[in-house]
Amino acid sequence: MVKIKNNLKEIRMRIYMMSATDFSKLLGEKLSTYSKWENGDSTPTLTRAYEIAKILNKKITEIWLEE
Repeated sequence: MVKIKNNLKEIRMRIYMMSATDFSKLLGEKLSTYSKWENGDSTPTLTRAYEIAKILNKKITEIWLEE
C-alpha cells in the first residue's frame, strides 16, 4: 500500500496563515474531515483532491506526495 504525505498544514500556515477551522471552511469541508487529511489519517477522493488543488491554485502533486 502506498503511503500519501500531504503539505496541507504547511500551505495553511505559510501561505494562508489561517486556523484549521477557517481553512476547512475555505475548502468547504468539516473540520473533523480536514483534520484527518492534515494529520494523514485519511485522504480525500481523487476528485475531491483535484477540487482542493483548484481552490488553492496548486498542482495536486504540490499538496499530496507519495512517500
